[in-house]
Amino acid sequence: MTARILDGKVLSAQIKDEVTARVEALKAKGVIPGLAVILVGNNPASEIYVRNKGKGCEETGMLSRTVRLDEATTQEELEGQIEALNRDPEIHGILVQLPLPRHLDENAALAKILPEKDVDGFHLINAGHLMTGTEGVVPCTPKGALYMLRSTGEDLSGKEAVVIGRSNIVGKPMAMLLLQQNCTVTVCHSRTKDLAEHTRRADILVSAVGKAGFVTKDMVKPGAIVIDVGINRVDGKVCGDVDFESVSETAGWITPVPGGVGKMTIAMLLSNTVDAAERTLGK
Repeated sequence: MTARILDGKVLSAQIKDEVTARVEALKAKGVIPGLAVILVGNNPASEIYVRNKGKGCEETGMLSRTVRLDEATTQEELEGQIEALNRDPEIHGILVQLPLPRHLDENAALAKILPEKDVDGFHLINAGHLMTGTEGVVPCTPKGALYMLRSTGEDLSGKEAVVIGRSNIVGKPMAMLLLQQNCTVTVCHSRTKDLAEHTRRADILVSAVGKAGFVTKDMVKPGAIVIDVGINRVDGKVCGDVDFESVSETAGWITPVPGGVGKMTIAMLLSNTVDAAERTLGK
């Protein structure tokens, strides 16, 4: 068996085309969707992410603004910038680029973002909406992963899903989204015993642990859909959590790294920002 590739480049391009059309419709009504990213310090990886987000806005016709703050920025200064963006009618989405310098409280900062402008979906109110299955902003990476799962055309209802990782950014929201698709969901983590025993039962396997080559062929059920959320660097090359070459021999579908979920994350961020702009028309 050779796995079929879930190509994030192709799927994200589809979403961007949809976003571009929605942006044009909003512009016709006098609204230009605006995304503001706050970047504290000069983390090289964060610089790349922020640049890609700005590029995505440019490609789809959206307003992009980057607020750059010094490494020594205080909590008060950071929260002041967030509150200014909350009041700015040109900005529909606010994103605080993580990680923040260690002296800053990221939870307190994220809580300052208005829930309706929280396009990352990290605010406690949006997390509560996701938990209860009510309408709110869904975190971009899990949302993108679900889009990829649906693109296979397979009925997800009743499938056994295993998520490796329990972070608030990916693992937990991914589990909630899969539950909403009527999957039977197991969340595994660093304290899980006999991990492979769980993963070998999975029709859907999502890995978000940040360890290169962590998921191997012997851990994967034949024909499974494997979603690799990991972003790791080994000898200067980007790779995922999944040993792509060997797992491709067993899985039915697999996402590559790079060119997989990462592309979808930015596409969903753009989509969430347009959602926020469209909601302003209803007020």
